[in-house]
Amino acid sequence: MATARTNFRDRVRANRAASRARRATARAARAVRTSARSITTHVLATGADAATVKGVVKALQGVAKTARANGLKGKRVRIRRTAQGFKRHAVTAYRYTRAQVAEIAAAYKPRKAEYKAIRAALIAA
Repeated sequence: MATARTNFRDRVRANRAASRARRATARAARAVRTSARSITTHVLATGADAATVKGVVKALQGVAKTARANGLKGKRVRIRRTAQGFKRHAVTAYRYTRAQVAEIAAAYKPRKAEYKAIRAALIAA
């Protein structure tokens, strides 16, 4: 049986989670405006949920690889990745400006409605 205390606690937790999600989206949007960032950051800035972001990012990375072969140059960076919490090793990653991500998104042809909405937001940005 739910009491006022449990209802209040659940509402506070839900508000805190929603606030966390809004802050993450705003932080990603600000980062994208200021400099070149990863494709993941650009997709997060559209406000999509985590499961959708993962699918779109993998697809866009494949398109970006083709675009790099055709002359689209992202900023190449070396990052340190961990494997199971240790063994940090260097990996090559790429950072893209908003215009470059819009070009990549234009070449991306999604089928799912959610992915199409994210593609439109990336092209419009």
